[in-house]
Amino acid sequence: MRCRSPSKGRAALQRLQALESPGTASLIHLDVTDDTTIAAAVAQIETEHGHLDILVNNAAIGRAGETDTRKAMRECFDTNATGPAMLGYAFEELLGKSRDPMRRIVNVSSGAGSVGMMFDPNRRAVTGLGRTVRTRPSPFPLLVGLTRFDADDILQIPYQASKAALSMVSAQQSLDFAPHGVKVLCWNPGFTVSDLGPFNKVEHGAKPVEVAVRPLVEILEGKRDAEANVFLSEDGGKYPW
Repeated sequence: MRCRSPSKGRAALQRLQALESPGTASLIHLDVTDDTTIAAAVAQIETEHGHLDILVNNAAIGRAGETDTRKAMRECFDTNATGPAMLGYAFEELLGKSRDPMRRIVNVSSGAGSVGMMFDPNRRAVTGLGRTVRTRPSPFPLLVGLTRFDADDILQIPYQASKAALSMVSAQQSLDFAPHGVKVLCWNPGFTVSDLGPFNKVEHGAKPVEVAVRPLVEILEGKRDAEANVFLSEDGGKYPW
């Protein structure tokens, strides 16, 4: 399990170990925006295991409410698109050394990054400086207890654009890594409890993590491999790119 903050990572690891599930878990310090920690993580995994079977790129930031649009764009792209791209290429050799037929990369994305959905007449949207002003329905369920303008802050242009970029990263790396037998999939977990932003709470309609990850397990087990070149949605379907 990789983490940017060692203290938060240790707390998460303790919660995971308390479940007493089969297998083992350990902690690796890794910041997707820091090439030094990426290189150190690759070296550590190579030393301890010699290969890598699965890489799940889940790191993301939203920067909801940020008033400096350039800063928000730069930071969102660095974490949400550039980071997963760098990790994929950094771990390419170790993934290629895996003998697991399920070896793969899963990039955790968002329906907010679907360009096709932006032009869907059932999801009318117009863009403004730094955010999107939209009408329902949206790729998220109804956000309980929020005004329309509160909800709009979730779908800022920096976050949306960076997740759209992640789709291209996934598509390109799926071609790059195919000769090694490594699949690259892009998946949206839906509106889930997380630290992404102030609205990702159960009281606002977000799904508990243990519910949101169930479809991910199916992807890791290869049950959706026939759809490897599409944008997988949380409900077993797919989104337009």
